[in-house]
Amino acid sequence: MDKYDKVIDLCKRRGFFWPSSEIYGGVAGFLDFGPMGTLLKRNIEARWREVFIHKNHGLVYEIETPVIMPSKVFEASGHVDHFTDYVVGCTSCNKKFRADHVIIEQIGEVQGIEGMTPEGLDKLISEKGIRCTECGGLLGKVTSFNLLFRTNIGPYSENVAYLRPEAAQGMFINFKNIFTMMRERLPIGLAQIGKVARNEISPRQGPIRLREFTIMEIEFFFDPKNPECNALESVKEKKLRLLTEDLIRADSTTPVEVTLGSALEDRLIKSEWLGYFMALSSDFISELGAPPQSQMFVAKLENERAHYSAQTFDQMVNLERWGWVEVSGHAYRTDYDLSRHQEFSGNDLGAFRKYAAPQKILRLIARPRIDAISRDFKNETGKVLALLKSIDATKLKSMLDNNSTIIDKYEIRKEHVEFVEKEETISGERFTPHVAEPSFGADRLTYLSLECAFCEREGRTILRIPRSIAPIKVSVFPLVNKDGLREKAEDIYGLVRRHGFIADFDDSGSIGRRYARSDEIGAPIAITVDYETLRENTVTVRDRDTWEQSRISVDSIVSFLSDYYKIR
Repeated sequence: MDKYDKVIDLCKRRGFFWPSSEIYGGVAGFLDFGPMGTLLKRNIEARWREVFIHKNHGLVYEIETPVIMPSKVFEASGHVDHFTDYVVGCTSCNKKFRADHVIIEQIGEVQGIEGMTPEGLDKLISEKGIRCTECGGLLGKVTSFNLLFRTNIGPYSENVAYLRPEAAQGMFINFKNIFTMMRERLPIGLAQIGKVARNEISPRQGPIRLREFTIMEIEFFFDPKNPECNALESVKEKKLRLLTEDLIRADSTTPVEVTLGSALEDRLIKSEWLGYFMALSSDFISELGAPPQSQMFVAKLENERAHYSAQTFDQMVNLERWGWVEVSGHAYRTDYDLSRHQEFSGNDLGAFRKYAAPQKILRLIARPRIDAISRDFKNETGKVLALLKSIDATKLKSMLDNNSTIIDKYEIRKEHVEFVEKEETISGERFTPHVAEPSFGADRLTYLSLECAFCEREGRTILRIPRSIAPIKVSVFPLVNKDGLREKAEDIYGLVRRHGFIADFDDSGSIGRRYARSDEIGAPIAITVDYETLRENTVTVRDRDTWEQSRISVDSIVSFLSDYYKIR
């Protein structure tokens, strides 16, 4: 077994996770988390919340929005049209596969495969002799497949809705409410931790690629004319390993290591706020157990980026079986999302930029000619007037360059509108904020932390889970279950729990087996109650990683654990 198989086996035995609906054969792309896995995942979420939200309080605020949203939201966001992958089916057994994945599985990485068209993928499959991985049959034509899970709201078939594929849209459509209540100050970030769903074509990488998972995202809104990050000083000397677009075009797979400050100065990273969150992400992933040299940020080429992105970096970590795997995504989404929701909803989602001093401008004004409109549209005059009022004057003038235009069902001609310029004194201008987005999948990070923590010593398995996210903080054992040792161990178990430490009590089998079980669930500290405890009021404390043992007094257990976990 390779490390992946060993980790998966351990996860099932020790209650971390396993395939969902297992008694019915399981369903690919879904996981059930057991007691240990739930604790570990929640600790990762809590640590992310501390690093990205709490330490940036006053800039970043957490919200919560529904998992199911009406179709209009995802029409505006572009997901209905663009959230697709390419699928290919076997002509013999009818199995379906994600086209790029089945190619990579059989011939290895292909430069630029993410940006290939269906025709390009068809050609590659034909030239390389790619066959069905299940039966060896011929593959059919590559087609597009939308990854949204579709549903309906209520009993009405016309009320189409989708399970959200990202938490971002809930933050975009709530931007105006929160921006207003926060006294219209920029920059401001909105964060969410919650479930999302993506109808993946053929997820076959266990916890690495799921159809339902927990996402942790921030949408950070800032003024594009004042894009400076006021927190940059604290991270600008942070070194990042970047595989830039230029390196990728040159067929290089070796990243360049630069400080964040240099990367911004050389325009390798286009947004200071994007770079700031990349620096935080590098430290966060290191804290989960992945050393910096096993990480890099890989730029997406223009034809590989999502429809909303002007620049994207995927943070990658090198795993034993799967190679370089994405653990976070960092996108400069510009004003795409707010502009689209503003257009589709008709609501103003912009902000106001105040000038240092008032300025005089000439403003173009469109004045509907009511007599001409009444003559041509009669009973629908009111509707036409409202329609013309809703359109920006400059845009309307451009639409009428060819003398007439169709708006909705109405033919509007130049004679229906008069354009005049009026001098005005203004104190500022409206604009649409830009957005930097860091995004993480908590389920994938749970597996990452387990693989990084997994090691073997003298034939035994140890999970060296970092203490900040360890699901169990301390294990408590009696040496034997007699002579009052069990009762004393139960007292100590109650003591540490009352002081907020998640603890495990184990009185089954030999002390060696108990230590082994404690190591397998990643408890950093084990406390053993023995006969000396009864005589001297001391206990044995064992370190998971070194197996070293020492004795401390029962009275100092709480302070010892508080110091160990840096709790004040």
